[in-house]
This record gives sequence, structure tokens and C-alpha cells, in this order.
Amino acid sequence: MSHEETLLFGLGAIAVIVTVHWITGKTGLPAAVLLTIFGIAYAYLPGPNLELEPDLILTFILPPLLYNAALDSSLLDIRRNMRTVISLSVALVIATALLVGLGFSLLVSGVTLAAGVALGAAVAPPDPVAALAVGRKAGLPTKLITLIQGEGLLNDATALTILLVASDVATGKTHFSYKAAVGEFVIAAAGGVLVGIGVAYLVRFLRVLRADPLTANALSLATPLAAYLAAEHIHVSGVLAVVVAGLVIGHDTPRYATGASRLQTAAVWRLIDFLLEGVVFLLIGQHMRSVLHELRNYDTSTIVIALCVTLGVVLLLRPLWLMLTQLLPRSLHTRLGGEDDDESETPEGKQREKPLGGRETVALSWAGTRGVITLAAVYSLPTTFPNRDLLAFCAFSVVLVTLIGQGLTFAPLVRWLGLRANNADKARLRNEARSAAVRAALNRLDDIQSEHHDHIEDEAMETMRKQLQVRLDRYRHRLDVLEQADSPEAPPSAQYEAALTVRQAVIDAEREELLRWRDAGRLDDENLRILNRELDHEELVLPRRNKSH
Repeated sequence: MSHEETLLFGLGAIAVIVTVHWITGKTGLPAAVLLTIFGIAYAYLPGPNLELEPDLILTFILPPLLYNAALDSSLLDIRRNMRTVISLSVALVIATALLVGLGFSLLVSGVTLAAGVALGAAVAPPDPVAALAVGRKAGLPTKLITLIQGEGLLNDATALTILLVASDVATGKTHFSYKAAVGEFVIAAAGGVLVGIGVAYLVRFLRVLRADPLTANALSLATPLAAYLAAEHIHVSGVLAVVVAGLVIGHDTPRYATGASRLQTAAVWRLIDFLLEGVVFLLIGQHMRSVLHELRNYDTSTIVIALCVTLGVVLLLRPLWLMLTQLLPRSLHTRLGGEDDDESETPEGKQREKPLGGRETVALSWAGTRGVITLAAVYSLPTTFPNRDLLAFCAFSVVLVTLIGQGLTFAPLVRWLGLRANNADKARLRNEARSAAVRAALNRLDDIQSEHHDHIEDEAMETMRKQLQVRLDRYRHRLDVLEQADSPEAPPSAQYEAALTVRQAVIDAEREELLRWRDAGRLDDENLRILNRELDHEELVLPRRNKSH
């Protein structure tokens, strides 16, 4: 691909991503599925295709995507559900890799156990992007969102470590040793965690620099790449280092970052995430043609058997695993840490993680869409790797079947199961927290008034007190309404909606008047931008319409 062709491909990709985003907003169809279909269609059009470079994906695309997902996750929620998260992201990945390897060694002619395990490691980790996008729109309960996030953040590290060991054995670089494999896995995981924590604490140490929004952005963009490269340099899990750094930094951000830094950094990451995810799914689709082209040297029966083994393990093992693990004795459903409504206190001072219900198990079973990490992993195998083309086809087929099949049916399944987040409880919690924050502000005003009475005008203090009291009264009124609600959906408030309409109209009027001043020559553009930014921040805090508050 020439530079001009690459540029044209990039512009075309952005156009497709924006178009698909618009279609998704109108139809509710998953963007990941539509982008993959667009990519498949593009692959059969005349013109250049962009090659999927595994090193590029693993170094420059996967770390930012995982880091942003970790920033948006909850360290506390993942810790509360750690048993299930570890079960899915470590134990299930290992079981999938071993079963695929065993199936290939027994049923597929010419494929060794090590080669099959390498494929199993590649297809084992679900990509949570599509499932989360659909699940959030469908109103999936918070616990399931947390489990999908936690699994998606941690399973890549497990899969890539297994892939590395299996690849070395299959190519003859080393002989398999159970003890050595376990030791390598433990060292890679522990080292990745330590590097991630180290990077997170380094970022915390640089919090003085993070006060400036531009510097905070630069540090944030550099963090996942630094964590990944530092970990890979000492031969431990770069993926796990990125995830741990993101979780710790995301947990610390409300305490150590300024409001302006948080707003700007979040906006930048939303744009990067939007574009990178779009390009990733386009790449998956447009790679179909080259994958099919490489199958000419294999018998149809070999291809069919290999495909059935791979898809059978991937699609059947996950629901079976979830059902069996949820049937474990309740004494094994334990964890340490904070409180949760779904958990009960044990005599030992520990808390039990409530097992998933039947409907939750079904929904989580169907949230196993595979994505770019599967293709990047299988294409990272050396070109001399035995049966590499057949393994690539099986991996690509798993991605297509899960991404399109499960992606299109996940939302209808969630609706059919009747799984809905309790929005009334969420709204109640937010208003309780708002009330507590306002009460803390009023108490602080009392302290300030008593300590600095001679330096602060009483009128200024009283004005601020009245504003806070109005907010507190509004939150209390909303809590009264929510307490009387019988539905899990937060009841609409005509008064609240009317207030939003009025406030938006006032902001629009102010903005139009500023433009009239600028057009009449009474206000220069520099001051217009400053005043517009003030209005933009006011508009930003207004909730989106028809959203629980």
C-alpha cells in the first residue's frame, strides 16, 4: 500500500465508521457487526486492502483500547466479583485452549496438540466491546456489565501467555514441561501486575503535572504504551500491566486530577476509542478474502472437522462452564472486601458472592463475542508455524460466528430474559449521594464563616447557602418520588423535564446574543470563545433528555 492509498483507506474508514454510528443510532443494530459486514463487502471490491499486522495491533491498538476500558471500569466492583472474573478470564481460557488442542490432536489429521492449544488460546478470550455496547443499550444489570468488563480486561493476558508457550513447543524451540509452563504463566502474570501498579504510582507521583489539561492528556495517552513496553521489555505480561495501571489510575482519578483535566482527557479517550474500535472491526471483515484464499491446500473434510471442533468448544464450553461453576457449594463463593446488597455477611467476617441466577447465566453465556485479539494472536504465529492457514481460518470463523451471530441476537435475548438494571435504585443512590455532598458543602460553609468571618461578606455566604439549599430541597423531593416508585424504572418528572427545557433555551439565547455581538463587531473572537466555553460547561452538566436522574 502506498502512502496515498493508506490515506484514502483511512479517510474511507472514518466515513464508514461515522455512517455506521449514525445507522446504529437510528436502528439499534450493533456497530461492531455492521462494521464487520462493511469490511467483508470492502474485501471483495477492487482496490488495496490494509494488511492486519499483529505487532501493530498488539502494541499500538490493543493497549489503548484495554486502558480506556479499564479507566471506565470499577476496581471495587471487579474485586467484589473476583471469583467469577478469575473463573472466566483464567480458568475458562485455559480449559478452552486445552480442549481445542485435544480435539485437534485427536480428530484433525496432521495437527499436533501444541498447535491446537495455540489456536485454542487465540479463540479463548472474548472481546467485550460488542457485548458491552449492546448490553448497556439493553439495560443489562450492573453485575453482568462488571463481569463482562472484568473478563474482557484480564483474559487477554492469560490467552497470550498460553499462546507463547504453545507456539514455542509447536515450533520446536522448547519441550513442554507442565512445571515450566505454570512457572512462566505465574511470572508473566505477577510481573504484569507489579509493572502496572508501578506505572500507576508513577502517574500518581506526577499528579502536579496533571493539573494542566494538556499535560494530563499527554500523560494519559502515553501511559498504556509505557506500561505495555515496560512489561514486554522484562518479558512479563504487557496486557496485564496496561489493565492494572488503568484500573488503579481510574480509581485514583477523581482524587488526583482536576475537573478540567478529567473533562478533556475523557473526551480525547472517547474519540480514540470510537476510531480504534471502528478500524479494528473493519479490519476483521476485510481480512476474510485473504483467509479463504489460503485454504486451497486443505481437504474439505479436514476444514469441516477443524471448524466443528473449534466452534463446538467455543460455543458449548462457556455455558457449560458457567452452569457448573455456579453449582459449586456456597462456601466457595467467598471474597474479601466491601459491602454489597447481593451479598451476606459470614461468621468469619468474609462476604459471599451471590451465584448467578439462571437468566443471568444464559445472558453471560451469550456474551462471548470474539474480536481482534483472536485474529492478532493467531496471525502473530510464525509463517512457518504448522497448519497456520487452517488455524487462521478457524479463528476467523469463530470471530464471524460469535460477532455476527451473538452480536445480533444478544439484545433480543436480554429483552426476552427480562434482565433489566434497576434504574430507580441507581437514581435513588445518585440523589442520596448528591444530598450528602450538598450537606457536606453546607457544613464547610459554616466552618468557613466561623474561621474567616472578618474576610468574607455575609451576603456572599448567604447567597451560596441559598443556592445549596435549593439544590438540597430538589434532591430530597426527587428522593421522595423515587421512594414511592413501584417500578424498577425511575419515574419521569414533568417539573424536572420542564426545568431542563427552560435551562437549555436560556443557554441558546445567551449563545445567540454573543454571536450577534461578534457579527456586529462589538466582541472579538478570542473573547467569544472564552464566553462560549463558559456556556458549553453549563450545557455539559445538563442531563440528556429522557435519562434517569
